Amino acid sequence: MSESISETPVILEAAINGMTSKGKNPHAPRSHDEIEQDALRCFEMGATIVHAHNSDIALDGRAAADDYLVPWRRILDARPDALWYPTLTASATMAERLAHIELIAEEIPLRMCAFDPGSTNIGQPGPDGLPVGGVYGVSYDDCRVAFDFCERLKMGPALGIYEPNSLRTTLAYHKAGKLPAGAMVKFYFGGDYGLMATEPGVTFGLMPTEHGLLAYLDMLEGTGLPWSVSVWGGDLMDTPIARLALERGGHLHIGVEEFYSPDRSPSNEELMAEAVELCAKVGRPIATLSQAAELLALP
Repeated sequence: MSESISETPVILEAAINGMTSKGKNPHAPRSHDEIEQDALRCFEMGATIVHAHNSDIALDGRAAADDYLVPWRRILDARPDALWYPTLTASATMAERLAHIELIAEEIPLRMCAFDPGSTNIGQPGPDGLPVGGVYGVSYDDCRVAFDFCERLKMGPALGIYEPNSLRTTLAYHKAGKLPAGAMVKFYFGGDYGLMATEPGVTFGLMPTEHGLLAYLDMLEGTGLPWSVSVWGGDLMDTPIARLALERGGHLHIGVEEFYSPDRSPSNEELMAEAVELCAKVGRPIATLSQAAELLALP
């Protein structure tokens, strides 16, 4: 690890709930009070970004914004400089999926906007063990709408890279000089259980291996874009890519949203502690909120 990398602070992003139910992990924060408590605890432990879903992803527009605002007003009262972002809604069009974000930003600070610049299959094993599920579709037109939205509102895009094609799309915008300021590339590796399964065997994307990460880094070389790693349907810390990412200058994306193991159901606090410990072992400092904003070049 070079001296410049060892001195680069690590952005720890905590994805505190997602679609994870209490049945899948009893520590998943779902109520307003639980979201507030987990977010503040993660910030206290060193999280530089918190990503959260609201209490009900079925809400959209004004209803979704109001639901987010209940805990996040209180969180930002306690941590006015906090970096955070919500998820998209399940609406039909990209403009509708983003509508609540603008409504939130009219009332409280919001400097980042998440979307996934590409499509992927999401499923689980069927009765015969073969994949069943559906397509999470994000078209090129959707990407244009979302990038224009980020540019207009001066929000840094937090880009979920489920498949290499999603990175290709991102790099096309970067090459054309159309990638909004503050972009972060988040490599989503598919664990054994994928995004929704409690049985192994159906997943997505690249495997969380050394060669999987190096393939992405080959594509990213020369861009200078900040990047992070996570494992969905698995345990990031149980793979080689967590340490390798830190040694290569990357960042960590952890939390109850993506973690799954049939053997344990950790809290966000436990997962944060594991990430902080690994950063210390590798010898990289954890970014402060102001350092994170600078590293991402947020507008």
